[in-house]
Amino acid sequence: MPSSPPLTKTLPKSAGHRREILRLAVPAFGALIAEPLFLLADSAIVGHLGVAELAGVGLASAVLYTAVGLMVFLAYSTTPAVARAIGNGQLAKALAAGRDGIWLALLLGIVLAVAGFLAAGPLLDLMGARGEVHGFAVDYLRWSMPGLVAMLLIFAGTGVLRGLQDTRTPLAVAAAGFTLNTVLNLVLVYGLGWSVTGSAAGTSIAQWAMAAVYVLIVRRNARRQGVSLLPDWRGIRALTRVGSWLMLRTLSLRIAILATVVVVTAQGPVNLAAHQLAMTIFTFFAFALDALAIAAQALIGKELGAARPEAARALTGTMTRWGLGFGVLTGVLLAVAAPWAGALFTSDADVRAALTLALWVLAAGQPMAGYVFVLDGVLIGAGDARYLAIAGVVNLAAYVPLLLAVSWSGVGGGEGLLWLWAAFSLGYMAARALTLGLRARTDRWMVLGAL
Repeated sequence: MPSSPPLTKTLPKSAGHRREILRLAVPAFGALIAEPLFLLADSAIVGHLGVAELAGVGLASAVLYTAVGLMVFLAYSTTPAVARAIGNGQLAKALAAGRDGIWLALLLGIVLAVAGFLAAGPLLDLMGARGEVHGFAVDYLRWSMPGLVAMLLIFAGTGVLRGLQDTRTPLAVAAAGFTLNTVLNLVLVYGLGWSVTGSAAGTSIAQWAMAAVYVLIVRRNARRQGVSLLPDWRGIRALTRVGSWLMLRTLSLRIAILATVVVVTAQGPVNLAAHQLAMTIFTFFAFALDALAIAAQALIGKELGAARPEAARALTGTMTRWGLGFGVLTGVLLAVAAPWAGALFTSDADVRAALTLALWVLAAGQPMAGYVFVLDGVLIGAGDARYLAIAGVVNLAAYVPLLLAVSWSGVGGGEGLLWLWAAFSLGYMAARALTLGLRARTDRWMVLGAL
């Protein structure tokens, strides 16, 4: 692992801020998009099998990433804990927090994988899957369960390295994992004819290879600092307390996404398939914008741990401006590419037409998304988990009436998908921007982060 920066180093102002942000954000961008790249590769490979296969993978992915998304606190609680210890000059304490995060990830992963395998059929029934779509969805979800444990280990391991101000190693691991995933999926889906099962199995194997690298890195560094490899249950409980609030915050996000899937499922398989592709692209751009949020988590945690709130405030302003600018850039690129993007994933003309409309709405919401993701990272880095959880519930309450309006309107086809994405990409994101922006204007989150 690349050596961590000196623990006593203070963050210079202005140009120094920009260098530190770029040093963390640029490699983080590559690492963050690994998972959406997995989904893009899976969607591109499965999409050419047929509409039923693609729709099945879309439903199964929604269920899978709901479970995985709830566990993202393994990274989001580990990163600021490690970063604050680094800011205080306590490397051994930082590595102990990382070790406890990995143990927690392993335990939770095993429980979730077993439960997911057993409950796959009933869960997908509740999602409205029927016929061929249901069969493909069950196959994909069950064969994804072995990789779920690895995904949680990746979260925790990545959180450790981010807290140590190292985003280059996760980039190298992500690049290797994406390459392996693509090769395995092509071989298993088309070479061996395993259909959607091959796609899920290939991704699971690649995820375990990535998880093994993270575990070995943390183990090696813990031993160098004389940190025991056995779990500290008090440390695990501390991570769980912070994680419970972050889980509620994430639960509100996942409920919003799942509710959107339920509405689009009622619009028919064409819109469901197009929505799966649009959501995959949204996830890709969300993780790209989230690179700045990762830099925020690491840098804000470090600065508040070192009792430098002025530097934290300055960093917040810089990264917020960058988030807006990057959102404008990605929005323009997506708007231009929208009419041709569908051809990469499917040959069905109806799906491609509906996808184009959804992507134009998504493009319009990118600047606001950039603002939201950066402030989300700032408050996570500050340890303001309770506020994020409460705000998440408020945002969901504001989004539900928009979803009901789309559902009750009875509008179908491409127009129905357009209004659905307007509710999500514009309405829901506006609620998140308001609640996060109001909090960032106060000093309360910095006081919490310094405790």
